[in-house]
Amino acid sequence: MRIIAGELRGRKLLPPVSDSTRPVTDRVKQSVFDILAPRIPGAIVYDCFAGTGSMGLECLSRGAAGATFFECERTAAARLRENINALNVRDRSTIVTSDLFKWFAASDVRGQAHLIFLDPPYRFLRDRAEDLKRLAEQIAARHLAPEGIVVFRHDAADVLELHPLRPIDVREYGGMAVEFLSGSRVGES
Repeated sequence: MRIIAGELRGRKLLPPVSDSTRPVTDRVKQSVFDILAPRIPGAIVYDCFAGTGSMGLECLSRGAAGATFFECERTAAARLRENINALNVRDRSTIVTSDLFKWFAASDVRGQAHLIFLDPPYRFLRDRAEDLKRLAEQIAARHLAPEGIVVFRHDAADVLELHPLRPIDVREYGGMAVEFLSGSRVGES
């Protein structure tokens, strides 16, 4: 695992401590960031279910203004903190270790995030689908900037509509799907 572009290009990231974190491959990461590249400079990024922080750290390397990493699993959050420290991006990073669903429901931060990476463990789509749907509602209503994008990674076999977010692009990589979702309504851009 490494940073693939920007000021930190080539820097290695410490891998996950356990197999509960599914790191994205460099090939998929490159493809996703080729799509997102124009949106990153100056962006506020939320990396939900962050694991090692690969996606948010890539954004920081490419010029994002700041990233908030959401990771409640203790060992993953410790590894994430190590990666942030090793890359010396503490001044542009915030780690939230409390329950993601409660944070989004209670937070007073409004319309700030330009990019939100939503990469829940695959079991969430089966066990906590209703929680993810409520999270999508909160993101669209309160947290996503008007032109913001949500990048939702999941098992390609799983289908979960996250209304009112709407797909603007979907890519499949083997058994993985990456959906690019907008919070704007049809006719808005």
